[in-house]
Amino acid sequence: MAVCRSIDVARALIFDLDGTLVDTVYAHVFAWQRALAEEGMPIDAWRIHRRIGMSGGLFTRAVAREVGRELSPEETELIQRRHGRVFRELLPDRRPLPGAVALLADLRGRGVVHGIATSGSHPEIDVSLEALGIGGETVVIDRGDVARAKPEPDLFLACAAALAVEPADCYVVGDAVWDLLAARRAHMLSIGLLSGGYGADELSSAGAFRVYDDAAELHASLDELGFDL
Repeated sequence: MAVCRSIDVARALIFDLDGTLVDTVYAHVFAWQRALAEEGMPIDAWRIHRRIGMSGGLFTRAVAREVGRELSPEETELIQRRHGRVFRELLPDRRPLPGAVALLADLRGRGVVHGIATSGSHPEIDVSLEALGIGGETVVIDRGDVARAKPEPDLFLACAAALAVEPADCYVVGDAVWDLLAARRAHMLSIGLLSGGYGADELSSAGAFRVYDDAAELHASLDELGFDL
């Protein structure tokens, strides 16, 4: 009679940054709103919020379509740069979301494979990483590392490759439907957090395997995902 043996499978957590680990979503909304208004494209904040998490270029083009205006590549770049400046003015310091610092520290301490994949770029994300206590030991994939950002799967696939794990062994943790869509396209399970302003039904409909309030509740529920901590 054959004896079944358990096989250790490498499981990894890949985190989004804004709205998942740091409280920056609404500062991004207001920064985009001001940058767009300065270019003659006033738009309601709620419409901007629905697209936070996309790459800056895709976001700008999508919003421009909503207001019925075509943008040149030069205009798109100008608006993105202005957004970055306004964002840094509005939020010079970054506040980690509840439980984020403790969760990341615990994962590091226990040797759980994890990384960060964000549509943001250096140096804009550096203050957030510092606030989270993240150093060079943590894999961080940003917009400059890939050809395409969310909702394309490139960021998450690049993070999995850097972590030396298969996509099927990764959980993506994000706060926006764009994170979850990109995770599905990368063939990864996704975990939704409510800390970015999307509702539980929206995150579940976009494919979230589980939905938690924030990083603190996720930390307390890691056993539900198969992590024996």
